[in-house]
Amino acid sequence: MDRRRTASPVWIGMAAAAITLQAATIARGQLATADRLQEPGWWPTKGTPARSEYVGTAACADCHRAQWSSQPSTPMARTATRMDASPLTRPRRGLTFSTGGYAYQIASDDHQSTYRVSRGDESSSATLTWGFGAGTVGESFLFERAGGFHEARVSYFASIDALGFTPGRAITEPRGIEEATARRVDETELRRCFGCHTTAPTAGGRFDPSSAIPGITCEACHGPGRRHVEAMKVSQHEGGDGPLLNPARLTPAESVDFCGACHSTFWDITLTGGKGVAAMRAQPYRLQLSRCWKARDARLTCSACHNPHRPLVTEAGAYDVQCLSCHLTKDAAPSADRNVGACPVGSEKCVTCHMPKYDVPEMHHAFTDHRIQVPVTRP
Repeated sequence: MDRRRTASPVWIGMAAAAITLQAATIARGQLATADRLQEPGWWPTKGTPARSEYVGTAACADCHRAQWSSQPSTPMARTATRMDASPLTRPRRGLTFSTGGYAYQIASDDHQSTYRVSRGDESSSATLTWGFGAGTVGESFLFERAGGFHEARVSYFASIDALGFTPGRAITEPRGIEEATARRVDETELRRCFGCHTTAPTAGGRFDPSSAIPGITCEACHGPGRRHVEAMKVSQHEGGDGPLLNPARLTPAESVDFCGACHSTFWDITLTGGKGVAAMRAQPYRLQLSRCWKARDARLTCSACHNPHRPLVTEAGAYDVQCLSCHLTKDAAPSADRNVGACPVGSEKCVTCHMPKYDVPEMHHAFTDHRIQVPVTRP
Protein backbone atom coordinates (compact mmCIF):
# COMPACT_ATOMS: atom_id res chain seq x y z
CA MET A 1 0.00 0.00 0.00
CA ASP A 2 1.28 3.48 -0.89
CA ARG A 3 1.72 5.30 2.42
CA ARG A 4 2.66 8.66 0.89
CA ARG A 5 0.45 11.43 2.21
CA THR A 6 -1.68 13.40 -0.16
CA ALA A 7 -2.65 17.00 0.61
CA SER A 8 -6.28 17.54 1.43
CA PRO A 9 -8.33 19.89 -0.75
CA VAL A 10 -8.64 22.23 2.24
CA TRP A 11 -4.89 22.63 2.67
CA ILE A 12 -4.38 22.97 -1.08
CA GLY A 13 -6.94 25.75 -1.12
CA MET A 14 -5.33 27.51 1.86
CA ALA A 15 -1.88 27.28 0.30
CA ALA A 16 -3.15 28.66 -3.00
CA ALA A 17 -4.87 31.51 -1.19
CA ALA A 18 -1.68 32.31 0.73
CA ILE A 19 0.38 32.38 -2.47
CA THR A 20 -2.19 34.61 -4.16
CA LEU A 21 -2.27 36.94 -1.16
CA GLN A 22 1.52 37.14 -1.04
CA ALA A 23 1.71 37.91 -4.75
CA ALA A 24 -0.92 40.63 -4.43
CA THR A 25 0.94 42.15 -1.52
CA ILE A 26 4.24 42.25 -3.39
CA ALA A 27 2.57 43.64 -6.50
CA ARG A 28 1.05 46.53 -4.58
CA GLY A 29 4.24 47.13 -2.61
CA GLN A 30 2.58 46.87 0.81
CA LEU A 31 4.40 45.14 3.65
CA ALA A 32 4.22 44.76 7.40
CA THR A 33 6.64 46.96 9.31
CA ALA A 34 8.56 43.93 10.56
CA ASP A 35 9.29 43.00 6.94
CA ARG A 36 10.32 46.56 6.06
CA LEU A 37 12.84 46.55 8.91
CA GLN A 38 14.52 43.45 7.48
CA GLU A 39 15.23 45.16 4.17
CA PRO A 40 18.51 47.02 3.53
CA GLY A 41 18.65 50.76 4.08
CA TRP A 42 16.85 52.96 6.54
CA TRP A 43 13.27 52.63 7.74
CA PRO A 44 11.64 54.41 10.72
CA THR A 45 12.18 52.57 14.05
CA LYS A 46 15.18 50.68 12.68
CA GLY A 47 17.79 50.25 15.38
CA THR A 48 20.81 48.83 13.57
CA PRO A 49 22.89 52.00 12.86
CA ALA A 50 25.51 52.86 15.46
CA ARG A 51 24.84 55.78 17.81
CA SER A 52 27.90 57.55 16.39
CA GLU A 53 26.01 57.81 13.07
CA TYR A 54 23.54 60.30 14.60
CA VAL A 55 24.46 63.99 14.56
CA GLY A 56 21.38 65.74 15.98
CA THR A 57 19.00 68.27 14.46
CA ALA A 58 21.35 71.26 14.74
CA ALA A 59 23.41 69.80 11.89
CA CYS A 60 20.37 70.08 9.60
CA ALA A 61 19.78 73.79 10.18
CA ASP A 62 22.23 75.30 7.69
CA CYS A 63 20.75 73.62 4.61
CA HIS A 64 17.16 72.96 5.72
CA ARG A 65 16.36 76.07 7.73
CA ALA A 66 12.61 76.15 7.00
CA GLN A 67 11.98 72.53 7.98
CA TRP A 68 14.36 72.75 10.92
CA SER A 69 12.60 75.78 12.37
CA SER A 70 9.00 74.52 11.98
CA GLN A 71 9.32 70.79 12.71
CA PRO A 72 9.86 71.17 16.49
CA SER A 73 6.34 72.60 16.79
CA THR A 74 4.71 69.50 15.26
CA PRO A 75 2.94 66.89 17.39
CA MET A 76 5.52 64.30 16.33
CA ALA A 77 8.37 66.39 17.69
CA ARG A 78 6.55 66.76 21.01
CA THR A 79 5.35 63.19 21.38
CA ALA A 80 7.77 62.44 24.22
CA THR A 81 9.38 64.57 26.91
CA ARG A 82 11.61 64.00 29.88
CA MET A 83 9.47 64.79 32.87
CA ASP A 84 11.86 67.37 34.28
CA ALA A 85 10.88 69.44 31.22
CA SER A 86 7.29 68.41 30.54
CA PRO A 87 5.20 71.33 29.23
CA LEU A 88 2.00 69.66 30.41
CA THR A 89 2.60 68.82 34.05
CA ARG A 90 5.26 71.27 35.23
CA PRO A 91 3.00 74.36 35.39
CA ARG A 92 0.42 72.41 37.40
CA ARG A 93 1.04 72.17 41.12
CA GLY A 94 -1.51 69.44 41.76
CA LEU A 95 -3.29 67.17 39.31
CA THR A 96 -5.60 64.77 41.14
CA PHE A 97 -7.92 61.84 40.52
CA SER A 98 -9.84 59.59 42.92
CA THR A 99 -11.55 56.23 42.43
CA GLY A 100 -12.27 53.13 44.49
CA GLY A 101 -10.89 54.72 47.62
CA TYR A 102 -7.52 55.47 45.99
CA ALA A 103 -6.27 59.04 45.61
CA TYR A 104 -3.91 59.83 42.72
CA GLN A 105 -1.79 62.97 42.49
CA ILE A 106 0.93 64.40 40.29
CA ALA A 107 2.68 67.34 41.91
CA SER A 108 5.32 69.27 39.98
CA ASP A 109 7.92 71.86 40.80
CA ASP A 110 10.70 73.42 38.77
CA HIS A 111 12.80 70.26 38.89
CA GLN A 112 10.62 67.18 38.85
CA SER A 113 7.13 65.67 38.84
CA THR A 114 6.21 63.36 41.69
CA TYR A 115 3.49 60.74 41.32
CA ARG A 116 1.73 59.60 44.49
CA VAL A 117 -1.05 57.11 45.13
CA SER A 118 -2.60 56.67 48.56
CA ARG A 119 -5.39 54.86 50.35
CA GLY A 120 -5.80 55.19 54.08
CA ASP A 121 -2.40 54.63 55.68
CA GLU A 122 -0.92 53.10 52.51
CA SER A 123 0.91 55.15 49.91
CA SER A 124 3.31 54.75 47.02
CA SER A 125 5.27 57.48 45.26
CA ALA A 126 7.78 57.82 42.44
CA THR A 127 9.55 60.49 40.43
CA LEU A 128 8.20 60.42 36.87
CA THR A 129 10.85 59.95 34.20
CA TRP A 130 9.11 60.17 30.81
CA GLY A 131 5.88 61.60 29.46
CA PHE A 132 4.49 60.15 26.21
CA GLY A 133 2.03 62.27 24.26
CA ALA A 134 2.05 65.55 22.34
CA GLY A 135 -0.63 67.17 24.47
CA THR A 136 -3.37 67.31 21.87
CA VAL A 137 -4.95 64.29 23.49
CA GLY A 138 -2.90 64.03 26.64
CA GLU A 139 0.16 62.50 28.23
CA SER A 140 0.96 59.13 29.85
CA PHE A 141 3.83 58.60 32.25
CA LEU A 142 6.70 56.22 32.98
CA PHE A 143 8.88 55.96 36.05
CA GLU A 144 11.76 53.71 37.00
CA ARG A 145 11.74 51.35 39.95
CA ALA A 146 13.52 48.11 40.87
CA GLY A 147 15.57 48.13 37.69
CA GLY A 148 12.65 48.50 35.31
CA PHE A 149 10.12 50.91 33.83
CA HIS A 150 6.57 51.18 35.15
CA GLU A 151 3.57 52.85 33.52
CA ALA A 152 1.49 55.05 35.81
CA ARG A 153 -2.09 53.92 36.23
CA VAL A 154 -3.33 57.43 35.40
CA SER A 155 -2.69 59.83 32.51
CA TYR A 156 -3.33 63.51 31.86
CA PHE A 157 -6.11 64.34 29.36
CA ALA A 158 -6.16 67.74 27.69
CA SER A 159 -9.90 67.92 26.92
CA ILE A 160 -10.83 67.64 30.60
CA ASP A 161 -7.60 69.20 31.89
CA ALA A 162 -7.39 66.48 34.51
CA LEU A 163 -6.13 63.00 35.30
CA GLY A 164 -7.99 59.79 34.45
CA PHE A 165 -7.19 56.13 34.03
CA THR A 166 -4.54 55.46 31.40
CA PRO A 167 -6.36 54.00 28.34
CA GLY A 168 -6.68 50.26 28.68
CA ARG A 169 -5.35 50.31 32.26
CA ALA A 170 -8.49 50.97 34.30
CA ILE A 171 -8.70 48.69 37.30
CA THR A 172 -11.68 48.53 39.64
CA GLU A 173 -10.36 46.18 42.32
CA PRO A 174 -6.55 46.37 42.52
CA ARG A 175 -4.78 43.80 44.70
CA GLY A 176 -3.05 46.41 46.78
CA ILE A 177 -1.35 49.78 46.50
CA GLU A 178 1.36 48.69 44.06
CA GLU A 179 -1.08 47.35 41.47
CA ALA A 180 -3.21 50.46 41.89
CA THR A 181 -0.14 52.61 41.25
CA ALA A 182 1.32 51.18 38.03
CA ARG A 183 2.20 48.17 35.93
CA ARG A 184 5.67 47.04 34.94
CA VAL A 185 6.43 47.34 31.21
CA ASP A 186 8.58 44.66 29.58
CA GLU A 187 11.39 45.46 27.17
CA THR A 188 9.49 44.36 24.07
CA GLU A 189 6.76 46.91 24.75
CA LEU A 190 9.30 49.54 25.80
CA ARG A 191 11.13 49.18 22.49
CA ARG A 192 7.88 49.80 20.61
CA CYS A 193 6.91 52.78 22.75
CA PHE A 194 10.29 54.48 22.66
CA GLY A 195 10.77 53.52 19.00
CA CYS A 196 7.78 55.64 17.95
CA HIS A 197 7.93 58.39 20.55
CA THR A 198 11.65 59.15 20.60
CA THR A 199 14.63 59.22 18.24
CA ALA A 200 17.38 56.56 18.34
CA PRO A 201 16.37 54.72 21.51
CA THR A 202 17.98 51.65 19.90
CA ALA A 203 21.33 51.98 18.18
CA GLY A 204 23.74 49.29 17.10
CA GLY A 205 21.01 46.84 18.08
CA ARG A 206 21.17 47.94 21.73
CA PHE A 207 18.11 49.45 23.41
CA ASP A 208 19.08 52.33 25.70
CA PRO A 209 16.21 54.68 26.61
CA SER A 210 18.56 56.89 28.63
CA SER A 211 20.21 57.93 25.35
CA ALA A 212 16.94 58.44 23.46
CA ILE A 213 16.28 61.89 21.99
CA PRO A 214 12.80 63.07 23.07
CA GLY A 215 10.26 63.24 20.26
CA ILE A 216 10.52 62.50 16.55
CA THR A 217 13.37 64.51 15.04
CA CYS A 218 14.85 64.67 11.53
CA GLU A 219 16.88 61.49 11.93
CA ALA A 220 13.94 59.43 13.19
CA CYS A 221 12.40 59.63 9.70
CA HIS A 222 15.34 60.25 7.38
CA GLY A 223 17.89 58.10 9.18
CA PRO A 224 21.24 58.91 10.81
CA GLY A 225 22.77 61.98 9.18
CA ARG A 226 26.50 61.86 9.87
CA ARG A 227 27.61 60.66 6.42
CA HIS A 228 25.20 63.02 4.68
CA VAL A 229 26.44 66.02 6.67
CA GLU A 230 30.07 65.12 6.04
CA ALA A 231 29.43 64.82 2.30
CA MET A 232 27.68 68.20 2.18
CA LYS A 233 30.50 69.91 4.07
CA VAL A 234 33.01 68.95 1.39
CA SER A 235 30.59 69.86 -1.41
CA GLN A 236 30.03 66.28 -2.48
CA HIS A 237 26.46 67.03 -3.41
CA GLU A 238 26.26 64.25 -5.94
CA GLY A 239 25.41 61.15 -3.96
CA GLY A 240 25.25 63.09 -0.72
CA ASP A 241 21.62 62.13 -0.23
CA GLY A 242 22.50 58.47 -0.56
CA PRO A 243 22.83 57.69 3.16
CA LEU A 244 19.46 59.31 3.91
CA LEU A 245 15.95 58.20 3.09
CA ASN A 246 13.90 60.77 1.19
CA PRO A 247 10.21 59.84 1.57
CA ALA A 248 9.34 61.97 -1.47
CA ARG A 249 10.96 59.31 -3.66
CA LEU A 250 8.86 56.44 -2.31
CA THR A 251 6.00 54.86 -4.21
CA PRO A 252 2.51 55.55 -2.81
CA ALA A 253 2.36 52.15 -1.10
CA GLU A 254 5.85 52.60 0.33
CA SER A 255 5.00 56.12 1.44
CA VAL A 256 1.95 55.00 3.42
CA ASP A 257 3.89 52.08 4.90
CA PHE A 258 6.60 54.58 5.86
CA CYS A 259 4.18 56.48 8.09
CA GLY A 260 2.70 53.15 9.12
CA ALA A 261 5.95 52.19 10.82
CA CYS A 262 4.48 53.98 13.81
CA HIS A 263 0.86 54.51 12.80
CA SER A 264 0.34 50.85 11.74
CA THR A 265 0.33 49.65 8.14
CA PHE A 266 -2.42 47.65 6.48
CA TRP A 267 -0.57 44.41 7.17
CA ASP A 268 0.42 45.37 10.72
CA ILE A 269 -3.25 45.50 11.62
CA THR A 270 -4.38 42.62 9.39
CA LEU A 271 -1.76 40.16 10.62
CA THR A 272 -2.30 40.98 14.30
CA GLY A 273 -6.08 40.87 14.00
CA GLY A 274 -6.48 44.45 15.20
CA LYS A 275 -10.08 45.53 15.64
CA GLY A 276 -12.19 48.28 17.15
CA VAL A 277 -10.54 51.50 18.30
CA ALA A 278 -7.01 50.21 17.67
CA ALA A 279 -7.84 49.55 14.02
CA MET A 280 -9.79 52.79 13.58
CA ARG A 281 -6.89 54.84 14.95
CA ALA A 282 -4.42 53.18 12.54
CA GLN A 283 -4.59 55.86 9.86
CA PRO A 284 -2.55 54.06 7.14
CA TYR A 285 -4.62 50.91 7.58
CA ARG A 286 -7.89 52.82 7.33
CA LEU A 287 -6.66 54.90 4.38
CA GLN A 288 -5.81 51.74 2.48
CA LEU A 289 -9.35 50.45 3.00
CA SER A 290 -10.69 53.48 1.14
CA ARG A 291 -12.26 53.13 -2.26
CA CYS A 292 -9.87 55.84 -3.46
CA TRP A 293 -6.89 53.69 -2.46
CA LYS A 294 -8.25 50.69 -4.30
CA ALA A 295 -8.38 52.84 -7.41
CA ARG A 296 -4.59 53.21 -6.98
CA ASP A 297 -4.52 56.97 -7.29
CA ALA A 298 -0.86 57.88 -6.80
CA ARG A 299 -1.85 61.14 -5.12
CA LEU A 300 -3.44 59.39 -2.16
CA THR A 301 -0.75 59.27 0.52
CA CYS A 302 -0.45 60.59 4.07
CA SER A 303 1.77 63.46 2.98
CA ALA A 304 -0.74 64.55 0.35
CA CYS A 305 -2.72 66.10 3.21
CA HIS A 306 -0.23 66.32 6.08
CA ASN A 307 3.10 68.11 5.97
CA PRO A 308 5.30 66.33 8.55
CA HIS A 309 7.44 69.45 8.93
CA ARG A 310 4.55 71.68 10.00
CA PRO A 311 1.98 71.60 12.81
CA LEU A 312 -1.07 69.46 12.23
CA VAL A 313 -3.96 71.35 10.63
CA THR A 314 -7.13 70.80 12.67
CA GLU A 315 -9.60 72.98 10.73
CA ALA A 316 -11.74 70.61 8.64
CA GLY A 317 -12.27 73.07 5.78
CA ALA A 318 -8.53 73.45 5.26
CA TYR A 319 -8.43 70.01 3.62
CA ASP A 320 -10.96 70.85 0.91
CA VAL A 321 -8.23 71.94 -1.47
CA GLN A 322 -6.65 68.47 -1.25
CA CYS A 323 -10.00 66.74 -1.74
CA LEU A 324 -10.91 68.88 -4.73
CA SER A 325 -7.54 68.40 -6.37
CA CYS A 326 -8.72 64.85 -7.07
CA HIS A 327 -12.50 65.22 -7.11
CA LEU A 328 -14.72 67.46 -9.15
CA THR A 329 -16.44 70.54 -7.76
CA LYS A 330 -20.21 70.72 -7.37
CA ASP A 331 -20.73 72.65 -10.60
CA ALA A 332 -18.65 70.30 -12.76
CA ALA A 333 -20.05 67.29 -14.59
CA PRO A 334 -19.45 64.09 -12.58
CA SER A 335 -17.61 61.16 -14.11
CA ALA A 336 -17.55 57.45 -13.32
CA ASP A 337 -14.62 57.65 -10.92
CA ARG A 338 -15.20 61.14 -9.53
CA ASN A 339 -18.86 61.27 -8.64
CA VAL A 340 -18.28 63.41 -5.55
CA GLY A 341 -18.98 66.39 -7.77
CA ALA A 342 -22.65 65.78 -7.09
CA CYS A 343 -22.21 66.27 -3.33
CA PRO A 344 -25.40 67.99 -2.04
CA VAL A 345 -23.54 70.15 0.49
CA GLY A 346 -21.00 71.53 -1.95
CA SER A 347 -17.26 71.67 -1.42
CA GLU A 348 -16.91 72.87 2.15
CA LYS A 349 -15.44 70.68 4.88
CA CYS A 350 -15.46 67.46 2.85
CA VAL A 351 -13.80 65.47 5.64
CA THR A 352 -16.65 66.19 8.05
CA CYS A 353 -18.88 63.75 6.17
CA HIS A 354 -16.40 61.53 4.37
CA MET A 355 -13.88 61.11 7.23
CA PRO A 356 -16.02 61.39 10.37
CA LYS A 357 -14.74 61.56 13.92
CA TYR A 358 -15.53 58.94 16.55
CA ASP A 359 -15.45 59.50 20.29
CA VAL A 360 -13.21 57.24 22.35
CA PRO A 361 -14.53 57.74 25.90
CA GLU A 362 -11.51 56.33 27.74
CA MET A 363 -9.29 58.84 25.90
CA HIS A 364 -11.71 61.76 26.25
CA HIS A 365 -11.13 62.58 22.59
CA ALA A 366 -12.68 62.15 19.15
CA PHE A 367 -10.44 60.62 16.47
CA THR A 368 -10.75 61.04 12.71
CA ASP A 369 -11.43 57.86 10.76
CA HIS A 370 -9.08 57.94 7.77
CA ARG A 371 -11.16 55.53 5.74
CA ILE A 372 -12.55 57.83 3.04
CA GLN A 373 -16.09 56.73 2.26
CA VAL A 374 -19.52 57.85 1.14
CA PRO A 375 -21.64 58.63 4.22
CA VAL A 376 -24.34 56.06 4.98
CA THR A 377 -26.75 58.88 5.72
CA ARG A 378 -26.44 61.79 3.34
CA PRO A 379 -27.09 65.32 4.65
